[in-house]
Amino acid sequence: MSASRTGWWRWVPLAPATILLLLFLAAPIGYCVWIAFTDTQLTGQSGAEFVGLDNFRRAFADDDFHNAVRLTLVFTFVSAIVGQNTLGLALAGLMRAASRPVRTLTGTLVITAWVLPEIVAAFLLYTFFRREGTLNAILDWLHLPSQNWLYTLPILAVSFANVWRGTAFSMLIYSAALSEIPREVTEAAEVDGASGPRRVRYIVLPMIRRSIGTNLMLNTLSTLSVFGLIWAMTRGGPGNRSQTLPVFMYDQAFLKSLIGYGTAVALLLLLVGSLFSVVYLRLMKVEP
Repeated sequence: MSASRTGWWRWVPLAPATILLLLFLAAPIGYCVWIAFTDTQLTGQSGAEFVGLDNFRRAFADDDFHNAVRLTLVFTFVSAIVGQNTLGLALAGLMRAASRPVRTLTGTLVITAWVLPEIVAAFLLYTFFRREGTLNAILDWLHLPSQNWLYTLPILAVSFANVWRGTAFSMLIYSAALSEIPREVTEAAEVDGASGPRRVRYIVLPMIRRSIGTNLMLNTLSTLSVFGLIWAMTRGGPGNRSQTLPVFMYDQAFLKSLIGYGTAVALLLLLVGSLFSVVYLRLMKVEP
């Protein structure tokens, strides 16, 4: 049998998986791309018409879209890039130095928040932040001023909720990365007189740089698509003060029946995620 025929037969086992991907992934994505260039609506329309880039022009001229982009970036930066990433690394470092019972208890508590269904976690945090909730009860007990956090600081409230729910993922990634660092390296630096912060900065962080990049990319992409948590806690309100892009997209597509416009917003959200991915991948390739 010739080399070309041998190479052709190697692809046969992949054929079923390829067909399924094209059928259930590529085809729906292609259909969504087409809808984004039409004026498709849920109700009151006999047939959709091709409108070209009108939906995208409308988005860039829409103040509510600009507000959603800003809030999405704030939500992603606070809860994913800073919150989950920093807290996950700190917990992983503390657990590495803690005793086995402490590691078991801490890991169980953190992972419990992660495995809860998103809607359950959202209602738990809603009862924590609401005017008669747990946070204000604690503040009243401490004789500190309380407020309606879901009204005064809604985007920070949902950001904290996302940190509480998603930190376990970062903790697990960093725990695995830190376990690969030989203790002899950090112990030698300690003997040479390097302080704790200097060991972290010049030894630990460079050695887990790729894990940091991977974690940041995965956390950023998952946070950009968070919908249920915000919808259950604030529904994007009050007004539009916690209306991130997924919530804005849902509002336009399903509440206002503008499927074409909502799908165009979804494609722009996909573009934002792609830009973040490119940046992280380039940073991971740069040698320290």
